[in-house]
Amino acid sequence: MSEHPADPLDARREEPQAGDPLDVSVIVPVLNEAETLATLVGEIEAGLSSLPALTYEVVFVDDGSTDESWKTIAALSLDHPQVRGVRLRRNMGKAAALKVGVENSVGATVVTMDADLQDDASELPRFLAELEAGADLVSGWKRDRKDPLSKRLPSKVFNGITGRVTGVKLHDHNCGFKAARREIYEQVPLYGELHRYVPVTAVSLGYRIDEIPVNHRPRTHGKSKYGFERYVRGFIDLLTVLMLTRYGRRPGHLFGGASVIFGLVGFLILTYLTGVWFFTDDPIGTRPLLFLGILLEVVAVQLLSLGVLSELVQSRTAEQPLIDPTVDRVGTPR
Repeated sequence: MSEHPADPLDARREEPQAGDPLDVSVIVPVLNEAETLATLVGEIEAGLSSLPALTYEVVFVDDGSTDESWKTIAALSLDHPQVRGVRLRRNMGKAAALKVGVENSVGATVVTMDADLQDDASELPRFLAELEAGADLVSGWKRDRKDPLSKRLPSKVFNGITGRVTGVKLHDHNCGFKAARREIYEQVPLYGELHRYVPVTAVSLGYRIDEIPVNHRPRTHGKSKYGFERYVRGFIDLLTVLMLTRYGRRPGHLFGGASVIFGLVGFLILTYLTGVWFFTDDPIGTRPLLFLGILLEVVAVQLLSLGVLSELVQSRTAEQPLIDPTVDRVGTPR
């Protein structure tokens, strides 16, 4: 039981003991958000109070904050048994923070949300209800977004391009407020800016995704961590997602297909020049077309070799973390 029985929530909810399975893990990446964390914990508790039988944990991942965020997380973990914290050695990005959060949580359902209080924790029961109704992943949609035009416009362009290229048409791929079954986060890659593409990757794995409009609030503390360069990196990672979702298990098809196209064009060029050499008196040794044909054939061989090597790597290797990026943990391990 909680050490603070005066809290009305504690009178209704018996805290799970270490090792007990939990229903929900709320994972919150943190970067210099010390002013909002206590309020956020209170909002999460209030948001889930309508589900008294639900067991949950709140996992804060301090992504190299330089303010008092880690001290605040440590203090909250003492006052709230459901709060845990993990601190990274340096700022590694939101995707890496989410990956560490997943690895240090145990809930059957994973909820991700931002620490800046723009996500409304009172929406949590709606996300969980959608999962109960059959969805595997539920993504939030900030329909009435309380951000300046300088953020809304690039985001709209980004969402439109992402939907058209991937075929997964969400209103808001950028929304960090999501809920999903744990198995999805155990399979999707999380690095770079790939956290934006969790729904895209989930669809490629055969999971069902839904989208719900959520209340979005203006930022009142701190400053936004997102700039135009994030969208540039996001578009670059879009190419990675396309590679992973369409050719991740068969890279030889991508490189082999390109090899066939280059090789065929080069073959036609060289066949034409061979006919010119045999049946006319025109020289071909100084023609740029000859060098183009040879170049295309060389590229075709290289692409074919790259495809074979990719297939070998795909069949023989598995992803392994190079280092443990965490330095500290607080809270009771589950």
